[in-house]
Amino acid sequence: MNTRILLVEDDERLAELTAEYLTKNDLQVAIEPRGDVAETRILAEQPDLVILDVMLPGKDGFEVCRAVRSQYRGVILMLTARDEDFDQILGLEMGADDYIAKPVQPRVLLARIKALLRRLPSPGDTPAGEADKMTFGQFRISQATRTATLAGEGIDLTTAEFDLLWLLATHAGNVLSRDDLLQELRGIGFDGLDRSIDARISRLRKKLNDDPENPTRIKTVRGKGYLFSKHDWN
Repeated sequence: MNTRILLVEDDERLAELTAEYLTKNDLQVAIEPRGDVAETRILAEQPDLVILDVMLPGKDGFEVCRAVRSQYRGVILMLTARDEDFDQILGLEMGADDYIAKPVQPRVLLARIKALLRRLPSPGDTPAGEADKMTFGQFRISQATRTATLAGEGIDLTTAEFDLLWLLATHAGNVLSRDDLLQELRGIGFDGLDRSIDARISRLRKKLNDDPENPTRIKTVRGKGYLFSKHDWN
């Protein structure tokens, strides 16, 4: 059990049942009921993945996510209230890699965890060549090292943001629909309501110094989707 998970959940019974199920599926799980303590533990322990509830004593999940995001390189999966779009979008804006609505079936949670962990680079990963790197003007991105730079400056990206940016860049000059992006990144289709892609695009534009009112680097193609420009990177 090498994969370490920190489950931040103040419902003791639910936390124990969830941890028991995940442990039986070869995951190492620690439980933390308080948000303020979780913040310290996440930064000190650097688990591979954090399951973070929103409603917590001491500090809520949004505050915790925002506080640790710049120093924590693992995955943050937020547990949000069912059908609360505001919670889901706010979680993504705070830097969460994904969200899942409560109540959630254990097998669904496990499947989502495995999908997120598959995106993490293995310790022995090494660059495989130019196919893992792309350059557009002053923008460079490497899948092997999971890094991106703009004008020589590193761009701080979450796991989910990097995956979306890489996917867009590999299809530069072509429009990708929300359905295309969701199918590739989360294995689900677009239901007409999911705003996770839009929230991540908004965050990426800020990090890429793209004008939110008139974006030229990641363009919105009305009624179709998003297009990563081959130009406008100087």
